[in-house]
Amino acid sequence: IHVKEDNIDEQNPPKFSMIEDMANMTYLNEASVLNNLKLRYEKFLIYTYSGLFCVTINPYKMLPVYESYVVGCYKGKRRAEMPPHIFSIADNAYNDMLRSKLQQIIVICEWICVFYCQYKTSHPVFCHSCRSCEKRTLEDQIIQANPAMEAFGNAKTIRNDNSSRFGKFIRIHFGTTGKLASGDIETYLLEKSRVIFQQPGERGFHIFYQIMSGSKPELLESLLVSTDPYEYKYVSQGEVAVASIDDAEELNMTDTAFDVLGFSQDEKTGIYKIMGSIMHMGNMKFKQKPREEQAEADGTEDADKVTYLLGINSAEFVKSLLQPRVRVGNEYVTKGQTVQQVYYGSGALSKAVYDRLFAWLVKRINETLSTRLPRSFFIGVLDIAGFEIFDFNSFEQLCINFTNEKLQQFFNHHMFVLEQEEYKREGIDWVFIDFGLDLQACIELIEKPLGIMSILEEECMFPKATDTTFKDKLYSNHLGKSNNFIKPRPQIKRKYEAHFELIHYAGIVGYNINGWLEKNKDPLNNSVVALYKKSSLKVLSVIWESYISPDEAASNKKGSGKGGRRQKGGSFQTVSSLHRESLNRLMTNLRSTQPHFVRCIIPNEMKKPGYLDNALTLHQLRCNGVLEGIRICRKGFPSRILYAEFKQRYRILNPGSIPEGQFLDSKKATEKLMASLDLESAQYRFGNTKIFFKAGMLGTLEDMRDERLTKIITRIQSRARGKQMRIEFKKMLERKQACSLIQANIRAYLAVRNWVWMRLMFKIKPLLKSAESQKEIEQIEKEKADLVENYEKEKKRRQELEDLQVSFIQEKNDLVLQLSAEQENLQDAEDRCDQLIKSKVEMESKIKDLEERLEDEEEANNDILSKKRKLEDECSELKKDIDDLELTLAKVEKEKHATENKVKNLTEEVSTLEESLERSNREKKCLQEAHQQTLDDLQSEEDKVNSLTKHKCKLEQQVDDVSG
Repeated sequence: IHVKEDNIDEQNPPKFSMIEDMANMTYLNEASVLNNLKLRYEKFLIYTYSGLFCVTINPYKMLPVYESYVVGCYKGKRRAEMPPHIFSIADNAYNDMLRSKLQQIIVICEWICVFYCQYKTSHPVFCHSCRSCEKRTLEDQIIQANPAMEAFGNAKTIRNDNSSRFGKFIRIHFGTTGKLASGDIETYLLEKSRVIFQQPGERGFHIFYQIMSGSKPELLESLLVSTDPYEYKYVSQGEVAVASIDDAEELNMTDTAFDVLGFSQDEKTGIYKIMGSIMHMGNMKFKQKPREEQAEADGTEDADKVTYLLGINSAEFVKSLLQPRVRVGNEYVTKGQTVQQVYYGSGALSKAVYDRLFAWLVKRINETLSTRLPRSFFIGVLDIAGFEIFDFNSFEQLCINFTNEKLQQFFNHHMFVLEQEEYKREGIDWVFIDFGLDLQACIELIEKPLGIMSILEEECMFPKATDTTFKDKLYSNHLGKSNNFIKPRPQIKRKYEAHFELIHYAGIVGYNINGWLEKNKDPLNNSVVALYKKSSLKVLSVIWESYISPDEAASNKKGSGKGGRRQKGGSFQTVSSLHRESLNRLMTNLRSTQPHFVRCIIPNEMKKPGYLDNALTLHQLRCNGVLEGIRICRKGFPSRILYAEFKQRYRILNPGSIPEGQFLDSKKATEKLMASLDLESAQYRFGNTKIFFKAGMLGTLEDMRDERLTKIITRIQSRARGKQMRIEFKKMLERKQACSLIQANIRAYLAVRNWVWMRLMFKIKPLLKSAESQKEIEQIEKEKADLVENYEKEKKRRQELEDLQVSFIQEKNDLVLQLSAEQENLQDAEDRCDQLIKSKVEMESKIKDLEERLEDEEEANNDILSKKRKLEDECSELKKDIDDLELTLAKVEKEKHATENKVKNLTEEVSTLEESLERSNREKKCLQEAHQQTLDDLQSEEDKVNSLTKHKCKLEQQVDDVSG
């Protein structure tokens, strides 16, 4: 393999192999991070820390890491005490909440995937099994919210069979003592386009296939659907079956979840009917009328099924699709639709109905999870899709990537606020840097005034705006003016056209703007929506009751006048503006919490356990910000070590710098040791309790230590080998001397063995031994007698000891019985003591609660007393006022009688005047009639005069002619 030298990174020392927290590695680079994750994943160690991150890799098989006993192992343990795990993140969040009284949030950012068990393991409270009893507790309902939301919000993608196609923010609320109080869920960016279209190898939302699994035949019959997904266009454009998912079992789980969450039978029926109607709506067919720009229905069988399920009139539904009513000025007219427009409109309605149903489901779940218990803190779980870079990136990818830019900026800021706070605590000379500003240019490019979203919203307001005009405005405002906005680079391998490219922190992404205006406006057929609002299916009418069409909004505004409050309809707010509003709310929540970060990685696209695709994993590490965090780490001092540990480990580098036999503070010893080493001072800093190093510096020290240890060990080995060889040499000399002595003795024996005197000595020597044997026998007999005497004494003594032993055993048994009785008494006493302690704790708790309640009641009582006094004072004042008013009333009564008399007189005068006026009117009318008659006569006379004048003129003309 040939690799450029610039692309080679330094390898970490062996002590950092398979390290649990990659932030402690000496050399922080892409290669070392990838290698560490790969080594751990091959051992199925799927969790690894990376500073504030917890990186988790999908094992693609069930591992015994989520059992209840594992939860117990992590309960109450600090992060460093146990191996990396999601339970550790959750338990630390819970303990931090109780200790610091701050809201907590676990940010789970995924790259096109989310683990099936991630929600259940996000906090130990989710790991409790659903109880088999009929009592439905809040914990049960929180757990059952997951299958209900997964059925409507999860789908199979190329990389994950159960991918969450929406973002969710789950809040679990707790009381002051840490007891579960309630929960709520907020959702973001449901991928509603999946309702009517799926990419090859992917599938629609699970609920459609659960219904068609055949698990509930009566449900199929009521919805007029079959078990064959290929009969329905909207749900059969990709795959229809998933080997790892049992749709029949999942439907039972979904139905059970609805029951536990308190959905009524009518609500469940309404939900299923809407799902069936969407499948039938995809089968409706239309055709173009000859020589007209007007579509017509090509059969109404499927439309009849849709309207039957939705509880609306079929003829009106078809007419509204084909000829919707639109407002022109102050009048309504019908507008003709082409076949393409009708198909687009029916698809938009299907997506809108599903989107609103999903929002209503979340709202109903929140109503169920809401309780009256007091809430003090919450632990939130933010589960949102990670950065997306596809061959074809559209408006949805821009929204998701914009969200991830904001989240990464929040992480960068939070990470180095904590990091730089430690620098400040340790007294390090450091200028504060806001690393969140690194991403500000790209964020402003998207959201600022005259940014991409602002221009998109502006174009949506102009009827004649097109994708081309939108592109031209983007280029005129940003090309050459913003470093993050660039012209697409020509690429031969690119399958789809990119109209512009943005430089994100995760890489350069090319975006295709086709259809962005329509996606952002998200127009609906308001004539059909009006039918939905009047539907006899309660669920359908409820989910549309809050929708206000543009025409209704305009009417409301006109009716309320200029001073009236403006009402925004569903079509008045664009998708981008709604997304920005929800994102701003989310970021506000995040800034008020203490965050914990989890990053999910898929190791390969083949779903093969134990295999990690290097390129795919590295791409995800870039996209989800792990490598971005490492980049920032390099700018600070990521490696640090306590002075005592540093002195103990690295003193070997220069032992002479630290004097022996006298006490020296660890910090001063470290300063002397570092001064004696030829190292650049800019690469390290001395804190109050630790020494801080730039990235890679600790590895340099490790190399120096290894080199020093190598020299020392080599010297020890050489001396040991010398000592060993000297011992061996001495043994060899001793063996040589022994051999020489033996050889000399053998030679001497061979020289004298045939002598006569020597032979005589060999024969006499055995006889000398028999003379001595008699003496030995006598000695033995004497020793025997002594031994027998001693034996008798020992035997007698042993008997005495055995008798004494029996008495001791008896006494021991008595003591054992007495001890067991005392232990039982002690155990009873301890049990009573424990019960008393528990009772005391309970009573103290009750007393505390009662005292708090008493304080509240006293405060309430004081408030009531103060209010009572105020009311009494007000009452006395009111009585005085009443007396004054009674006097005033009496005066008014007198004045009233006088006034009535005056009114009576005036009334008589008015009646007289009215009679006179009536006579005058009659006279006036007669005069007007006479005047009109005179005018008519005058007009008649004028007509006669005119006629005579004309006749006279003619006659004069004739006279002139005759005279002429």
